[in-house]
Amino acid sequence: MRSIVAILAFAAILYGSICMVQLTIPFLQFKPTVDFLNSKRLIYHLDWWRYSFYIHVFSSPLVIVTGLLQFNRFSIHRKPKFHRITGMMYIGTLVFIAAPSGFLMGLYANGSYPTQISFTLLSLLWIFTTVMAYRKVKQRKYVSHGRWMIRSYALTLSAISLRFFTFLIGYFNIPLYPAEAYIVVSYSSWMVNLLLAEWLIYLNYPERLMKK
Repeated sequence: MRSIVAILAFAAILYGSICMVQLTIPFLQFKPTVDFLNSKRLIYHLDWWRYSFYIHVFSSPLVIVTGLLQFNRFSIHRKPKFHRITGMMYIGTLVFIAAPSGFLMGLYANGSYPTQISFTLLSLLWIFTTVMAYRKVKQRKYVSHGRWMIRSYALTLSAISLRFFTFLIGYFNIPLYPAEAYIVVSYSSWMVNLLLAEWLIYLNYPERLMKK
């Protein structure tokens, strides 16, 4: 049963990852009228924000995919070199590229202060959990490393969760003004993920993953 749930979760995340990659394709036009950028016309002219946006959008799919590859028992035990390389790609891209650019974007997030606080806090927690995962693996504390990686990847998946919760609000016609809805999804997208991460940790998921 647990194996089936793990396979379904992997498939769902993989599908979400593919969708995220597809969402980035229109931004290759580098025009201010594309999708989300329509709401950013007042700040699109700011070079630092515009560069941060494109850096974040194009680096995040790499973080999602390389992060997903870390939770595979076969690569951990049979392909440790592959596990290390993709792990370093995940950590390096996240800590030095995706999260800092996300933090800068968060300073001008739609919805004013409530959402700006949410997204900047998310970026800081994203970096913190990932750095902790790196520290633990360097100390050869592999179970603790696994726990912090789960937390880190839970925050990585907030990009997918945000869109999923936005869809749910629209599908169930929840009576919220657009600004209120965006505040709700901006917090729930990463808070719910962290709660699920702690639940997995409570179930000793990292320990089971690392057992041969």
